[in-house]
Amino acid sequence: MAASSSKERSSGVLLPFLISAATSSGMVKLIDLNNRVVERLKFLRHMRAHSQMLEFSIGDRVSFQPDGRPLLVGMLTRYNKKTVTVITESREQWNVAPGLLRRVNSSQSGDNVSENVIQLHRK
Repeated sequence: MAASSSKERSSGVLLPFLISAATSSGMVKLIDLNNRVVERLKFLRHMRAHSQMLEFSIGDRVSFQPDGRPLLVGMLTRYNKKTVTVITESREQWNVAPGLLRRVNSSQSGDNVSENVIQLHRK
């Protein structure tokens, strides 16, 4: 007897579920299942962003490259719900997804200032 393929096995499980979804109570179950899947995906996305945030600390020098702009270097100043706030060397404030950040070594920044100090110039 030949082993059944995974496609045959999955359709064997899925077909009765789809047939039962044709009933009104089956439709309610299908909608409930969809809502649970969506909530689980949101949770996993949130946990991934949170774990990426924890790779950085407040005060870390980081770099990122926005579309159509040169590489920006700045200091991480705040954790937000889904992003982190970075103040760049040119005093711009950016909310950046933590997956787009790279840690900057003090030798990469090209200045002799302490790595936790951003120079602010008076106007």
